[in-house]
Amino acid sequence: MKVKKANKEDSEVIIDFQLKMAYETEKLKLNKAIVSKGVLAVFSNPDKGFYLIVKSNDKTIASVMLTPEWSDWRNSTFLWIQSLYVLPEFRKKGVFKRIYTYVQSLVNDSDDLTGIKLYVDQNNKIAQQAYANVGMLKSHYQLFEWNKFDY
Repeated sequence: MKVKKANKEDSEVIIDFQLKMAYETEKLKLNKAIVSKGVLAVFSNPDKGFYLIVKSNDKTIASVMLTPEWSDWRNSTFLWIQSLYVLPEFRKKGVFKRIYTYVQSLVNDSDDLTGIKLYVDQNNKIAQQAYANVGMLKSHYQLFEWNKFDY
């Protein structure tokens, strides 16, 4: 398995993974045209973040989006792990650990980055265990959101 920064040529597989992930985790059938524009926007504007993909024998088996969040308290940036998807047949085989280790090295090797955050559906116990297994700690913060779109 190899983790690498995605490029625009990887957008179709990333779009497909996002549609699958939304349905699998939240039973949401997202609009492919909107998701496509959203994924392409990341490649057009690096301030929005960037994608990583994981390859195994030239097959893309996972993708993740990393988005920056400025912290004035730390005078540095957190990377948020978002939109993580691993093909079902590659789960529980160390793919997330490989991604996490890669992202952790990005943070450790940069003076501008301070840490890693993610959010997870409160009912997704399998994912929560995977995050705990790599050493992530449950935050004392609770996430609230407002969304003008009704899915």
